[in-house]
Amino acid sequence: MIQGIAAAAGVAIGKAFVLPTWEWDVPDQKLDTVDLTQEFERLYEGIRTSKHEIESMKNEFEEIAGPEESSIFDAHIAILEDPEFMNEIRGLIERQYKAAEVAVQEATDHFVTMFDLLDDEYMKERAADIKDVGNRLLKHLLGAPEVTLPTDTQPYILVAKELPPSQLVHLNPQHVLGIVTMMGGKTSHSAIMARALGIPLVSGLENELESLIQTGEMVVVDGDQGRVYVEPDAQTVESYQRLRTEQQQRKRQLALLTSVEPVTADGVKMRLSANISSIKELDIALNHGAEGVGLFRTEFMYMDRKSLPEEQEQFEIYRMVAEKSKGQPVVIRTLDIGGDKELDYFELPEEENPFLGYRAIRICLDHPEMFRTQLRAILRASAYGKVKIMYPMISSLEELRRANEALKQAKQELDQREIHYDSDIEVGIMIEVPAAVAIADLLAEECDFFSIGSNDLVQYVLAVDRMNEHIAHMYNPYHPAVLRMLRTTVEAARASGIPVSICGEMAGDERSLPFWMHLGVRQLSMSPQSLLRIKQSILHTSSTEAAHQAAHWMKLKTAAEIEQGMSSYNRALHELIAADEQLACSPIS
Repeated sequence: MIQGIAAAAGVAIGKAFVLPTWEWDVPDQKLDTVDLTQEFERLYEGIRTSKHEIESMKNEFEEIAGPEESSIFDAHIAILEDPEFMNEIRGLIERQYKAAEVAVQEATDHFVTMFDLLDDEYMKERAADIKDVGNRLLKHLLGAPEVTLPTDTQPYILVAKELPPSQLVHLNPQHVLGIVTMMGGKTSHSAIMARALGIPLVSGLENELESLIQTGEMVVVDGDQGRVYVEPDAQTVESYQRLRTEQQQRKRQLALLTSVEPVTADGVKMRLSANISSIKELDIALNHGAEGVGLFRTEFMYMDRKSLPEEQEQFEIYRMVAEKSKGQPVVIRTLDIGGDKELDYFELPEEENPFLGYRAIRICLDHPEMFRTQLRAILRASAYGKVKIMYPMISSLEELRRANEALKQAKQELDQREIHYDSDIEVGIMIEVPAAVAIADLLAEECDFFSIGSNDLVQYVLAVDRMNEHIAHMYNPYHPAVLRMLRTTVEAARASGIPVSICGEMAGDERSLPFWMHLGVRQLSMSPQSLLRIKQSILHTSSTEAAHQAAHWMKLKTAAEIEQGMSSYNRALHELIAADEQLACSPIS
């Protein structure tokens, strides 16, 4: 058994195909000064071709996984447009008379080495993106063929030193059972894509590829535990075949719950809605029984283009979401850029810490015309369904009032155009910064609902970047400080008579259910993939018993103590679910 990093969940069993390394020998060629113009032309043609390929790959992947995951390829295009990277290449050609391919190789090696030396796993994994882009550019300059995968339809386990997104995007999930890579981790772009494609992945084996696995060998990939078995014995294969069968059976069982209402065993109704970024994700969510949209991330409509979307274009998309939801609530979050989301055509200032900087509602309030354009589009869509507006990253009453003033102006502009909209449209805010929690009672008096953005709230409360491998273990939603923040927010909402929902990873974590029972939260919004699993847990939960347990956990002093209690409770819940599944699968005598 080889231990690696569990990067994408699931079990795969099959024969290995070891992917040849995508690297070439580049001779150190010198140029005549008269060849410089021709060499620059070769470089720019290679850049254009590479960009075109990357954009095609992005479109291909977006069809499968949606715009959020496909935005990975924006980082690759950004590397080709990065002035520092390009200046390094041009300088090697112009000052040292290097051939274009030599300059690209040396510049790539320089930046990869520089990123690898940083004591940060996230930055090391970004080095893999630079290497991927550099190799693609080299391929065109050298006229080298693309590394190809098996052409037959026999499913296989793909084994590679590293698997950049530009190669992973072409994988057919029906042919690739699982993936093993020597390099990479949970936060790598390849891991994100593998999870989106539903392909089990174990990475970070950190050994010579040839000494571990050979093409044709039988391999078991355990993406849940990060384990790889090469030529396993019959008992191991049988054990994992049984586990894989159980996982597939569990998926079929969950699918039966699509039209079942999420009501606890003692009659408490929960509302489960979806977080989406596209129409495709909405279709998946509705097929999984979502009761509307708890968070429509609109920023992805602004990305991958050269200018801001017009009002009519936005309206058409919002209207489509409202109509498809058939009267179920649709909460549309206004533009949330900044931090890790940038627009190529919208220049944001360089910041030491962009997550604490110029982003979300702060940008919208500084660009009133852009903000009102979006608000008008949302208002127009409200005539076609139960649409709600939500402002992100509100930290003061002044921001909420300014945003509402912009909304008032947008309504007046539509009135002048005699365009119909819901004049009583509900307006809420995301609670995702500690300042909003501290004044939640004041904010609740001037809005219609709260949505707790748990991902950002945990990061801001604990001052932990969960993408930083060195401190990611400190990111804990069940830290007593986080739980107290949740309680304060819910109590403020209840005192003002407004509803509160949970949005983020805590909503999709069944371990959190007792806290929602205890606090009185009855609305959860999560990724479409989590809906049926959470519904199943709700159906097997006694709200009274769960609330009693959570009330006890809330009094504990450390996250470790809280999680210990949660684990015991959750284990019992899973045993109950497993017993019911076994009963459902038993033949009728």
